[in-house]
Amino acid sequence: MNRLGLIITGIAIITTAPAEAKKLGKLIFEDDFEREESQELKDEPGNDWTTSSERTAKGYKQVDLVDGVLHIWMHPEANHATSVRHEMGFENGAVEMRFKLPEKSDSLKLNFADMKLKSVWAGHLFDVTVHSKYVEFEDRKTGSMSMEIHNARKEKSLTKDQIEMLESKKKRFKHRIKTGVWHDLLVEIEEDLVIASVDGEEVGRFRSEGFAHEDKALLRLLVPGNIFIDDVKVWRKRR
Repeated sequence: MNRLGLIITGIAIITTAPAEAKKLGKLIFEDDFEREESQELKDEPGNDWTTSSERTAKGYKQVDLVDGVLHIWMHPEANHATSVRHEMGFENGAVEMRFKLPEKSDSLKLNFADMKLKSVWAGHLFDVTVHSKYVEFEDRKTGSMSMEIHNARKEKSLTKDQIEMLESKKKRFKHRIKTGVWHDLLVEIEEDLVIASVDGEEVGRFRSEGFAHEDKALLRLLVPGNIFIDDVKVWRKRR
């Protein structure tokens, strides 16, 4: 994949080359997190980002801006992975960001959602999860978060066919990601195909019908541990 690298004080900063940016579509959102908060008691990510801390962590701070970087962690009192959300809105497009996993147990889940879609639980469409040992894709729209499956799980009435179907809705690719250093993540969506690349190298691709949903209206960054995020960019080919 064509990339431009810039070395500043020994730190590699990977940026999207002009030709590749054109291929990805129209840039509709970007955030370098170069701003300050007005206080340090509550989440205040700014730039229209919202968080789940009031609902899932008793209001404890789980998101911080430090030296132009977004730091997200899960508070010990939280009952759910920290969710940092932003409206997006595209059908085909791409999401890119820099990330750093502090520990081998840490991970980042990009959850694409459409809160207007009532056939799924909580708007879930699909996930791309980045862990220190793998990258995983999961179609939740036609899999685990469809209301039929969600209700069957609650009632503990999943059939053998449903369990087999759920396994077909996700795929994991082994890939070692070094902790404590910055990496570049690019997720591309083209109809029913999702491709994930780390540091310019394609890690995996997966096709599933739920990926083709016409409106990826919301991006949720879900963090069950600890992570650093920077330089988020979103491109749209068609909404």
